Amino acid sequence: MENQNGRPTIKDVAREAGVSVATVSRIINGLDGYSEETRSAVMDVVYKLGYRRNAVAAHLKIKKTHTIGVLMPRIDTGFYTEILDGIEDAAHRNNYSVIICNTGNSGIRTTEYLNVLYERQVDGIIACSMSPKENFDKKIVATHIPSILVSTLSYRCALPYVRVDDYQASYAAVSYLIKNGHKKIAMLSGPLSDPIAGIQRINGYKQALIDNKLDINENIIKYANFNFETGQKAMRELLKEKDKFTAIFAVCDTVAVAALSLAYENGLKVPDDFSIIGYDNTKEASMCIPPLTTLAQPLSEMGQKAFNMILKRITTKSEVESIIMPYTIVERATVKKI
Repeated sequence: MENQNGRPTIKDVAREAGVSVATVSRIINGLDGYSEETRSAVMDVVYKLGYRRNAVAAHLKIKKTHTIGVLMPRIDTGFYTEILDGIEDAAHRNNYSVIICNTGNSGIRTTEYLNVLYERQVDGIIACSMSPKENFDKKIVATHIPSILVSTLSYRCALPYVRVDDYQASYAAVSYLIKNGHKKIAMLSGPLSDPIAGIQRINGYKQALIDNKLDINENIIKYANFNFETGQKAMRELLKEKDKFTAIFAVCDTVAVAALSLAYENGLKVPDDFSIIGYDNTKEASMCIPPLTTLAQPLSEMGQKAFNMILKRITTKSEVESIIMPYTIVERATVKKI
């Protein structure tokens, strides 16, 4: 007996295999309660008849789709791909699918994608580097879908997160330069409009200088927007300054690589003419010339932990604690001791 679409049904499989519909259902859904001999016989019939279960209908019956949505800005750096790799690896191990939503610059498509994820009835949402503008955190909460933040946090909503402490990590990166003898340290910063990665990293930079009794020179602090183009622009402005510097702390590896490219264009050698330390430890940090010394965030692990947190919220309905991840400094070839 076939359905109206000409496809074999679960009843056809049960009849052909000589078992109950309930047994077939348990076998194709990976549940227990049957012998290996029965499983083998049923699967032989499944393949013979070409039966395929209706996954959508099955998931709707149990009110789960085994799908999560991931909100990310434009994926144009290794930072996002490594976090996404971690999320997808953990999701695959737990038989979940991932819908990737590119929210664009400043998250302009976030509201649109939240509506899509709501309509698709995803089980959970992971939001990465969410823009603090437009109350996106409130809009995520309004979906009533379990949600986790990665590499960001919300000051307005009680959304769990997994991230590195940007203030402490920046403090550590600048302290590393100071320990290597640098006293005139410039910064290629994130935007002041970003209260999380932008302001916290510049505050960590300034506090490290203050604690080591070094002057804060606003002339050698230039602002970028976590991408190559604005990194080049900020570096170009820095090179025009008359105030000297021996080292640069870059807000992310992409901006650091932009600075290295401008140094090359201007005939400057790193670390001979100045040292530079990045932030993130993306693949581009090890691939650039010279290889970039950087503060490493465990990006893939952050993605995996975010998925595990959302899975716990989905399966147990319980709250989860936010996680502050450790950081390390990866020494390569762009910082010279003076």
